[in-house]
Amino acid sequence: MLVCIVYWKKDVSMYQIYDESPVKDMSVLSVWKGEIMSKKYDLVILGAGPAGITAGIYGVRAGLETVLLEKNYVSGGQVLNTYEVDNYPGISHISGLELGEAFENHAKSLGLCIEQGEASGIHKEDGFFQIVTEEKTYLSRTVIIAAGAHPRLLGVTGEQELAGMGVSYCAACDGAFFKDKVTAVVGGGDAAVEDAIFLARVCRKVYLIHRRDQLRAARILQDRLMELDNVEILWDSQVEEILGEDHVTGVKIRHTQPDVDNKEKGSRELSVDGIFIAIGVVPNNQGLEGIAAVDESGYFVAGEDCRTDTPGIFAAGDIRTKPLRQIVTAAADGANAAASALQYVEVHGIVKGCKTM
Repeated sequence: MLVCIVYWKKDVSMYQIYDESPVKDMSVLSVWKGEIMSKKYDLVILGAGPAGITAGIYGVRAGLETVLLEKNYVSGGQVLNTYEVDNYPGISHISGLELGEAFENHAKSLGLCIEQGEASGIHKEDGFFQIVTEEKTYLSRTVIIAAGAHPRLLGVTGEQELAGMGVSYCAACDGAFFKDKVTAVVGGGDAAVEDAIFLARVCRKVYLIHRRDQLRAARILQDRLMELDNVEILWDSQVEEILGEDHVTGVKIRHTQPDVDNKEKGSRELSVDGIFIAIGVVPNNQGLEGIAAVDESGYFVAGEDCRTDTPGIFAAGDIRTKPLRQIVTAAADGANAAASALQYVEVHGIVKGCKTM
């Protein structure tokens, strides 16, 4: 016979199972289970980047019972990694941290509830989605996944230390800060070539560092790149280290093959003012696998209305399939996703008398 003793502590229930025989060492088998919230939400949003915050603003303004879950202590998403933002309409020369704080303060002033938590799974039961986090399980009629994405890292010394101080993952975001300076782009696909072309318009010199002897980018992009006099391609080269203390001053590269100038294999240092890493982006879909259809790269398949193939599940911002990932496009997604969520609950007769967004 087993005796089950249940202890309650804050929002967590701990189940301890003892054998009925006398307990000598008090060793137990413990299972922790996050509390299932009795409150039922109309909308749960995952992620407090521009898409998630905007979705929250539109959700509460529409009268939806909304909660936003963010795994980090501060809001902003990838915006927080940007030293200065200068391409968001109406706001110029603002740091990423300041913009993230402004987003959060605006949302909270309208009554949006933001809680810390990261979804480790979602499933549907009795008409409600159950969003499982470490501490709680939330019940909601709709879910907007706005967990964002993160750049694939080179994994070299100096990359994380100089992030935002010359190391960037977005030429469209930060390229203007390097006017008349020397920069390097790492990669060989469409994104890397597009970044090099973009930077060539403002930079004095652009190096494109690629580990192979040919590019993977579309031929039309390669043709445009080759026409630029201030772009130099470093074939068969890999970045070993990013140099600098309080800002980028150069990169250490290694030639994996002798180049056309018959240079030997080996390493050399290249003086640059900034480096743009474009070797891919990884969606933050951990724990969300199988919820809705994704493309070959793991992005949720959704159009401008942010609807996935799972009714009631919406994807907004960098985590969905889209050609351009910027702060302003993520914010637009948030508005569209909230509008789609509102339409979903109205069509299903769940919410009555909602306000206009």
